[in-house]
Amino acid sequence: MPRRFFRKFAIKRHHMAENRLLSPFRNLLHEPRLWGIRRRTVVPAFALGLFIAFLPFPGHPLWAALLALTLRINIPVAIVTTFVSNPLTMGPMYYSTYRLGRRLLGLEPVPFSFELSLDWVTNKFVTIWQPMILGSLLLGTAAALIGYVIVDLLWRASVHDYKSRKRQQRNDSTSD
Repeated sequence: MPRRFFRKFAIKRHHMAENRLLSPFRNLLHEPRLWGIRRRTVVPAFALGLFIAFLPFPGHPLWAALLALTLRINIPVAIVTTFVSNPLTMGPMYYSTYRLGRRLLGLEPVPFSFELSLDWVTNKFVTIWQPMILGSLLLGTAAALIGYVIVDLLWRASVHDYKSRKRQQRNDSTSD
């Protein structure tokens, strides 16, 4: 089940090699474990994507791809997992990271309202960045650990189930 599920998101290496923008990295992108659907590369890539999704900076897919390339884990899974942080989930995620960080640092709540403008980033974000970064690192780490354990357990259970079904089929065919 896990291999079939993750194959839906798999990107073929030859498609990446044909991309003109990636030509400087062509020699790095030919390593099979960056694209293969194996537990040892998919599970850490899933955890990496979850961790990056909680960080409050732009370009999550790019950072996930670069870190996955550096760590030699599955690039597509790392990129897709960063989309846990999307326009619907960003507000609750970043607000909870700010509240956790503020609570841990012992700071008083600072009333603020969000605006997507340079003025807000330069004037208001300065007052909340420390608790937000601390909370993001902690919640990102927790999400990555939980995601790692859950995906690893599901993968192992699926492999165990597959092998026991095959064993059962083999035993049924020999007993006939």
